[in-house]
Amino acid sequence: MTTSPKKTIYFDGACPLCTIEIAHYKRQSGANDLCFLDISRDGADPGEGLTRAAALSRFHVRAQDGTLLSGAAAFVSIWQDLPKWRWAARLARLPGVLPLLELGYRAFLPLRPALAAFVRRRGRK
Repeated sequence: MTTSPKKTIYFDGACPLCTIEIAHYKRQSGANDLCFLDISRDGADPGEGLTRAAALSRFHVRAQDGTLLSGAAAFVSIWQDLPKWRWAARLARLPGVLPLLELGYRAFLPLRPALAAFVRRRGRK
């Protein structure tokens, strides 16, 4: 990329669920303007205001202006840049929807390790 990306997406490349989702986003129109950073790699630096541990425990996106978003708001910020996902971003911006998405995301986080282990086991078969 010759210019600064619109957004930097921090993801856990050691998590098979995360890897599948990020691979999907990377294939979308508009993804060339985004930077995908696997924060699980040794030496990966999330930059100012974000620790590696925090980036691994929760989904984060940094906008070009440095604004850091996490959780459901981070997903919505990606969706708005991917034409096939803009409908979801518009829906998420309806009153009351983003807080519900965040509650769902927080409910998912404790389940993520078990789901990731299940996906890993299925991948080996």
